[in-house]
Amino acid sequence: MANRSSKGLFNKKSWDYFMSTHFWGPAFNWMIPVAAIADTQKHPRIISGKMTLALSLYSMVFMRFAVRVKPRNLLLFACHFVNTCAQLAQGCRFVDYHYVSQPTPDD
Repeated sequence: MANRSSKGLFNKKSWDYFMSTHFWGPAFNWMIPVAAIADTQKHPRIISGKMTLALSLYSMVFMRFAVRVKPRNLLLFACHFVNTCAQLAQGCRFVDYHYVSQPTPDD
């Protein structure tokens, strides 16, 4: 009985996906948006504008790639969507700190 119920969970197709770079690439790539989200709690003076721009563009390109590749890689798309949002938030903080707001003496 247990054999029948577990057979659907571990079929060859799902196991092949789990053991492929189609899964593990985006899974490890999630470290980039997690780090960007964690950095939103830090002072904006440590933000690199050039790196933020580069990571934003990188993630936008790979979002398109994720939906154009066959089969579509929605895990990769989600990862780069979150990273794009986090990098754009960091970019807004960078622009605000360096070009919009007046620095206070304690900065």
